[in-house]
Amino acid sequence: MLDIKFIRENTDKLKKAAKDKNIDLDLDRLLTLDKKRREIVRKIEDLRAEKKKLNEVVGNLTEEDRESAIEKGKLIKDQIAKLEPDYKVIEKEYESLMVKVPTIPSPDTPVGKSDKDNKEIYRKGEIPKFDFTPKNHIELGKNLDILDLERGAKVGGYRGYYLKNEGVMLVMGIMMHALSKMVERGYAPMIPPTLIKEFALFGSGYFKGLEYNSEIDEIYQIATRDKEISGEITREKKFLVGTAEPSLLAYYANEILEEGKLPLKMCGFSPCYRSEIGSYGKDTKGMYRVHEFMKVEQVIIARADVKEADKLQEEMLGISEELHKELGIPYRRLQICTGDMGVGKYRMFDSEAWLPGLDRWGETGSASNFLDWQARRLNVKYVDKDGNKKFVYMLNNTALATPRTFIAILENYQQKDGSVKVPEVLQKYVGKEIISLKSKSQI
Repeated sequence: MLDIKFIRENTDKLKKAAKDKNIDLDLDRLLTLDKKRREIVRKIEDLRAEKKKLNEVVGNLTEEDRESAIEKGKLIKDQIAKLEPDYKVIEKEYESLMVKVPTIPSPDTPVGKSDKDNKEIYRKGEIPKFDFTPKNHIELGKNLDILDLERGAKVGGYRGYYLKNEGVMLVMGIMMHALSKMVERGYAPMIPPTLIKEFALFGSGYFKGLEYNSEIDEIYQIATRDKEISGEITREKKFLVGTAEPSLLAYYANEILEEGKLPLKMCGFSPCYRSEIGSYGKDTKGMYRVHEFMKVEQVIIARADVKEADKLQEEMLGISEELHKELGIPYRRLQICTGDMGVGKYRMFDSEAWLPGLDRWGETGSASNFLDWQARRLNVKYVDKDGNKKFVYMLNNTALATPRTFIAILENYQQKDGSVKVPEVLQKYVGKEIISLKSKSQI
């Protein structure tokens, strides 16, 4: 969410940003509501000040004047009572528009309408050339007895899956390798809560509007009621996270940090849950788009300095690049265009791996710089050297996620006989160099 003063002073730039990001926003209506809102607030404050003065002197008045003052006080109270409902109506519409005001994209962000306009920055690694027809991860996983989609759907429903045998060790190896890399690079490791309160998801921008909407927000809400420590049934809503990002960012919600401790670098390992509402009918087979998976996420909380934030984002992307290189997976980096960015994002990049069995690139990570958009919602500030309180800048990036990295390894490392080589950096976790075909299932 942006500062209303900034919005008033940068209307034309924000109108362009909304247009470039495909956001349906009536900014003029927002400014009209802002003016009305301030006028009503001023009236209410003046009336309350007047009533306060009456209350202070009423005891010293004559009986006749006291009755007059009391009557005037009742009139003022009635006036306030009439203004407050108007204020609530205006405030609700005002807030619903405020959450749609976008961060102005960085100067180097490509202007475009959709993901087709994203810009490839570079690609690295050799795309493998096979002397046989490569299989996809579905065939490989089944033949190697490390992936069971049929029973996954039976037990977990649509997009459900079981990882088995070496598949489990491979995936856990991916996570441990990513986590070890992050710690090595100075990121504090965390296992954050994955069942969280509403404010953390709103604050980090995972709701499209002011509150959760099951029709458009790809988040799972928990229907089961919870109890407070007192034993009373809580009315607070709880949700499953789609990434560790909201939990990590909310760690410092409503706190004021010391500038000398910034930037704060964290990495979180967590299960992730996504309803994939907006992706209905896409990638219905296999593990490419699933409802639950594991991921290691990078988060940085930084000073309000754009140049410093850009450097930190490059650092995060560099770690992702390093991880892909160590796994021996061909990859590329895309700079995301305005039309494919979220409302609050200033600058965004995706990492993609080559998937031979699917014969295409697939997203394996995403890096976003939100500037202070998330910090304002979560109320995270720091005190600078001059004693000024400022909102921090917040950045995030995927280190590695399990499903698509798993797919990329199976499909890039497959052999003619149907076996799959294990990347060297993961062999200590899997316990072998090659995952071979089995004569029969181990289970």
